[in-house]
Amino acid sequence: MRIGAKVPNSGPLPAERGIAAMAVELEVAGFESLWVSDHVVMTERVESRYPFAADGKVTWPSDTPYVDAMIALAAIATATERAVIGTAVLVLPQRQPVVLAKQAASIDVMSGGRLALGVGAGWLAEEFEALNVPFASRGSRFVEWMQLLRACWTGVPAPFEGQHYRLPPGVRSVPTPAHRVPLLVGGHSKAAWRRAGEVGDGWLAHQSAGALDVAELHVGIAASRDAAVRAGRDPEGLWTTLRIIDSATRTDVVADALVALAEAGVDEVVVDTDWATPGAAAEAFGALAAARRNLGR
Repeated sequence: MRIGAKVPNSGPLPAERGIAAMAVELEVAGFESLWVSDHVVMTERVESRYPFAADGKVTWPSDTPYVDAMIALAAIATATERAVIGTAVLVLPQRQPVVLAKQAASIDVMSGGRLALGVGAGWLAEEFEALNVPFASRGSRFVEWMQLLRACWTGVPAPFEGQHYRLPPGVRSVPTPAHRVPLLVGGHSKAAWRRAGEVGDGWLAHQSAGALDVAELHVGIAASRDAAVRAGRDPEGLWTTLRIIDSATRTDVVADALVALAEAGVDEVVVDTDWATPGAAAEAFGALAAARRNLGR
């Protein structure tokens, strides 16, 4: 099981500590993957239901500053040496797909082939409205954009006539990525699980450390694998990453759950770390690495 950490790209820490500096500290502590989150804009009023809180309400102020996810990854790519770097998750339908393909390929080259993109269809209707992107058609746009990303990453994408995008003949998109960039589908709906198996390279789940639900992970992983089989794909090739929020002071809870998470089929956990306590990152990784050694016993 791979052990990863969230690099804060929102709130005061990017300005106070520096995204690159925090990424280096996490990599030195031992973390094997480094992840950032994504919102382009927020709105003063949010009527949309936040899917990762029991009451459906967002858990941060709308004026929280967010450093753009791809810019944050570019900083992390040049500051670190070995950790996988990724988004958990990027709201794919909001992005211009050919521009995003260029950004991702550039970051992958800069990092020496360490990029993984967690991508989601999105939940915040108000954000879509502010970006002038139709919310209702985000699902079909999500699948189409995945196709466009992979086409552009070949360097010589074929002409494309989709429902939402037209790519003319003769386009060249270089540099190409240094490796095959995995696309992990975020979300906890049946549609997300289906897409993870049909067109994705796996599933990127989100749960709270205070409400880990192994049963749901069993269901989601089984559903994505079933979808892969129906699509004629190898279900064993799917990867499952679990982003565990609210975990900065709950490393013991995550460590105690590692065996059950691995048995459910989780390949990677991504935790928060305590930035207020010196040495907390190294201590957290040490505890999780010790728990990992119990896997398979």
